Amino acid sequence: MANTSSRMLRLLSLLQTHRYWTGSELADRLDVSERTLRRDVDRLRELGYPVEASRGVAGGYQLQSGAAMPPLLVDDEEAVAIAVGLRTAAGGAVTGIEETSVRALAKVIQVMPPRLRRRLDALRTSTVPALPGNGPTVDAEVLTTLAQGCRDEERLRFGYTARDGARTTRLAEPFRLVPLGRRWYLIAWDAERHDWRTFRVDRISAPEPTGLRFRPRDLPGGDPVAFIRDRLASIPRPHQITVLLQAPAERVRAAVGQWATVEELDDGTSRLLMSDEGFDWMPLVLASVGAEFEVVHPPALRDRLRAVGELFLRSCGPAAEKPA
Repeated sequence: MANTSSRMLRLLSLLQTHRYWTGSELADRLDVSERTLRRDVDRLRELGYPVEASRGVAGGYQLQSGAAMPPLLVDDEEAVAIAVGLRTAAGGAVTGIEETSVRALAKVIQVMPPRLRRRLDALRTSTVPALPGNGPTVDAEVLTTLAQGCRDEERLRFGYTARDGARTTRLAEPFRLVPLGRRWYLIAWDAERHDWRTFRVDRISAPEPTGLRFRPRDLPGGDPVAFIRDRLASIPRPHQITVLLQAPAERVRAAVGQWATVEELDDGTSRLLMSDEGFDWMPLVLASVGAEFEVVHPPALRDRLRAVGELFLRSCGPAAEKPA
């Protein structure tokens, strides 16, 4: 039985690497008769792998796409490449698939042997991203551990740094990871404070599984994204910003994402309302919209934009003449 299972895995690996194999080629590779090869192909079909066969002198086999996704076999190089790609996507390089990438990354890393994990860590530590994101950096290992805790329904212990810099150790039941705007958030039941909590993942350090399982609780409202938004809305921010833009509301929303309210005044004018801890992000937002605007409030934002504009004007001024 062990030999048969090993041979079927080898057969599956061969089918996944080539578009088409003749029956004689596969039989030679596996060192079996063509009758045994046909039985192994039938077993793969029973497991959900859509293996098609063609008859004749040049008859053979090929693996086609099916209605469901069967398990894949990958070699060492492919496994590392998949993990690197998932880490990149989890960091927000591809909008909309961050959460899915983290779940997939958790599965890949869990089954990776230590030697491949070391290769992956070497790639991570020696590679500098060419286009850093706007949000804070999140460690993929932290994301993976949190995702595994959510999936396995296992309590985690981790360090957490609050907004005021205070550091605590938390024991929590992880529920969901949510990418929102420029940040990642963990929704979890705090086992020591007996309440739901929202944690910024970039402030979480050294999460560790405790081995303690739990039964998931019902999240108030049932919608993780709405839960995060409600919690964020309750956080006081010192600056309430209002800007009028000569641009359609849809265009402004594409620039600010979920971090502001955009009101449509008419077909070509909109009002942006948001609260923030500072003004560093607003020049980027207004520049990405690329339309004329008027700062209604606060006056300090006008000063900030004026300083940024003067910096760019100085930097883009007439170049000094080079000596002949």
